[in-house]
Order: sequence, then structure tokens, then C-alpha cells
Amino acid sequence: MTDYKNVRYKLPAVTLSGDTESSPAEGDIWYDSGKFYLGTSQSFSNVWSSGGNLSQNAYYNGGAGTQTAGLSFGGSYVTNVTEEYNGTAWSAGGNLATARYLLGGLGTQTAGLSMGGDTGSDTYVTTTEEYNGTAWSSGGALATARYGMASAGTQTAGLCAGGFNGSYLSSTEEYNGTSWSGGGALGTIKYGMGGAGTQIAGLAMGGMGASSTLYNVTEEYDGSSWSAGGNISAARRLLSAAGTQSAAICMGGKTASATVNTTEEYNGTAWSSGGNLITARAGFAGAGTSSAGLAIGNQDPASATTEEYGAGIGSYDELFSPSQGL
Repeated sequence: MTDYKNVRYKLPAVTLSGDTESSPAEGDIWYDSGKFYLGTSQSFSNVWSSGGNLSQNAYYNGGAGTQTAGLSFGGSYVTNVTEEYNGTAWSAGGNLATARYLLGGLGTQTAGLSMGGDTGSDTYVTTTEEYNGTAWSSGGALATARYGMASAGTQTAGLCAGGFNGSYLSSTEEYNGTSWSGGGALGTIKYGMGGAGTQIAGLAMGGMGASSTLYNVTEEYDGSSWSAGGNISAARRLLSAAGTQSAAICMGGKTASATVNTTEEYNGTAWSSGGNLITARAGFAGAGTSSAGLAIGNQDPASATTEEYGAGIGSYDELFSPSQGL
């Protein structure tokens, strides 16, 4: 180990966790439990870590909110269950009025929106519900019934695009807090996409179209029309996404041969590799941002697990204890 006897360091104000600083940066020194420690490196790459489990398995669910204030609702082949996340654990929220799966979700924990979905036996619906942090209430109906759409935005400025209702769709609808109206059509007819961003700066990536064709295309929305963005690395469906048009992540999904744990990060132009999910997932909800994301549930296999995305923790060396002297 390096000789630190003749080196002076200013002790920074740090938050301690057990015997280590919670997120040590290179050069940090701290004292805890009778020992001094030196931070030797800091990983700024984003990685997935385990979060709290839902109360029951969830798949084909809708998601909204942030990593510390998340929502999961519906899914699991027709349930109306809503759960709320506080960054550590899930708790019961108000039930949807209409149980459904493969529905869209957007907004926040206290101002969420659910739209469309299947109530069972290929019964596609136009149902929209608004969440106030406690209960769901009826919103304006979609013009076109659908499930498996890309969704993004807020409760008063929402976006949903594509999907399936017996036919693959390219149509887009925009929500103003009261009703849906038509927007520009996707360039590709498909369902099972990831969606992120806002009503005037949206993203839709991946998905599956006619003849079971899988896509790796990304499309960007400017509030009136979709245009081509950078392709994701592998064509897949039932993936999830989070973030904004210029800082997004997409994760998981099904390729032609497997369910994957792939995560990719978008900078507004191109996708690059991110940290892999701990567990390969498909048909699950996503929420949060590109640097503080949530992956909620899993269809393959059915699961109640949650993962959180964020910066990795640095490493450290023990310097000495006072009993050893300088």
C-alpha cells in the first residue's frame, strides 16, 4: 500500500453507511468505526441494483413517476391493482376502475395517466383514467382502442402512439388533460415499443409489426410529426424505456430468440451500451430518468421484482487505525 504518512488531507463532510462512505469519490478520506479510509476510485457508469418487490407478480403493467415516487398499475392478465414506490418499498394505491393489461402509462405518482389496454379475450378498450395520488377517475376516451402502445408525457400533455387492436397501428393521439386528439402517424406500424419523453419531444423505439417483423428503429416526435432517430442495437419488442428525447434509456425486451437484459442510453442522436439489467425482462413497466430509472415487474418469467438504475459505487482502501499510529 502507498505510504500516506507525510501526506495531509482535508476530511470532507460525508455520509457514512456502515464502515464506508455511501458513494466514495477518488481522494475522499473519512473516519468511521475507529479507522480511516481513502476513496480510490469512482464509477460514473450507470448500473442496475435491486429495489423493493411489488406485492404480487406484475407484467404487461403500466408505469409512471420517478425512481423515488413510482407507480405500477394494471397488467398481469387483467388486474386493477395499483402500487406506489417510495424509493425503497411498494405500498397499495387506489385501484383502477377498469382492470386491463398492456395498457399505456405516463405522468407522475400524484398526476398519472393510464390509457387503452385489453380487458381480456382480445377486448381492446379506449378507457383513460387519471390518478391524483390516491384514486383513479375517468378521463377522455382514446379515439382508437389499442394496447401495447408507446406512451410519454404528462397528465395534461400526454402522448400515445402505435399499438395493436386486431391490426397493427401507426396512429398517434395527444391528450390535453381532458380529451385526446389526432397527431402525426408513426413511420412504422407496430406495437410493443418503448416510449419516453414529452408530447412535443417524444421517443418510440423497437416493437413488432405485421408478419412478426421486429424493429430496431427509433422515431422522434416534435409535437406534430415523427422522424427517424438512431437505431437501437437489436430489434426487439416488449421493451421498456424512460427519460427524455435527448437523455433516454431503453431496457430489456424480446428478440427473435430470447428475452434480454440489454440496456441502452440515448443522447438525442445515437444509442450506446449501458449497464445490463440484473435479470432479463420483457413485458414490464419502466419509469424515471436515464440516470435514475425503474424497471418494474417481468413477464418472462412472471416476477414481482424491481430494479433501479443509477451511478455505481466507488471503491476504497483502509488507511490505518489510530492505534497503528502515523
